[in-house]
Amino acid sequence: MARKAVSLVILVLFVLGVSGCGKKSDVTVIKMGHALDTEHPVHKAMLFMADKLKEKSGGKVVLEIYPGEQLGSEREMIEQAQMGLLDMTKVSTSPLESFIPSMSVFSVPYLFRNSEHLWKVLDGHVGKKLLQAGEEKGLKGLCYFDAGSRSFYTKEKPILTPADLEGMKIRVQESNTSMQMIRELGASPTPIAWGELYTSLQQGVVDGAENNPPSFYRSSHYEVCKHYSLDEHTMVPDIVLMSLKSWNKLPADVQKMVQEVADESVVYQKQLWKEDTKKALDAVQAQGVKVYNPDKAAFRQKVKKMHESYNGTEVGKYMQEIEQVQ
Repeated sequence: MARKAVSLVILVLFVLGVSGCGKKSDVTVIKMGHALDTEHPVHKAMLFMADKLKEKSGGKVVLEIYPGEQLGSEREMIEQAQMGLLDMTKVSTSPLESFIPSMSVFSVPYLFRNSEHLWKVLDGHVGKKLLQAGEEKGLKGLCYFDAGSRSFYTKEKPILTPADLEGMKIRVQESNTSMQMIRELGASPTPIAWGELYTSLQQGVVDGAENNPPSFYRSSHYEVCKHYSLDEHTMVPDIVLMSLKSWNKLPADVQKMVQEVADESVVYQKQLWKEDTKKALDAVQAQGVKVYNPDKAAFRQKVKKMHESYNGTEVGKYMQEIEQVQ
């Protein structure tokens, strides 16, 4: 409740004109919000982006970053960006599918063969099309950030086969595709805001959740969940979005700089992510977490009907294109 109250106050300030690629004397200020902590590789990549933008512009363009859900949940920040109340945000592509349905392709389980395949897709024709898909909803995609692969972590027992999920309540993001996946695997999906998940795990509101190693570690969820099963069911990238209203206010030379620093930050973030993933897995195991590598074949078979359900749809067409990428 406290966080929501603070978010409301900040939103009111934005409405009164504090945001929207505002001007401080001859300096253009771009405000960016995200949900992660300040030690996260994504936040560090944003700091890199801010430094590069200040350098390229000679201090004339400043990127101000508000981490840790200071400006609201991912969904709330997407809505603020649509209205032009927030200039830029970084969100997972999962909650974005409520606004841009084609983004749900990233939450289809076992679609990407490995990280190399994912990045070939993101850097290619499909990835570029999806970056542009939000413009009719007032959202300009700038770039993708690596968010690794998502796997299950649980309190009482490991997830080694789909049968282990039966009867369990698993936290998911606000994504219809993610919820469908959990149901197909035999569990009950429970959407819970990221900031509320630790307490929900403690209190038994859910039996487990799913996320990548750095997020599992940095959230301290390993204190509650001592089983981490690397089934790697999805590879859901993060995406950096800019409000189209804010983007259109920028001169062409500033737009060019913003896109350049976003692209440069991707290379930096991917390296940070690789290093942080290894550190996170080592750290949670040192804290008593057991890490498992279940056979993925049974999980893939379990979601086969889910894959088939997309035949003839826009998402199904994207899936076909993705599967053809070598």
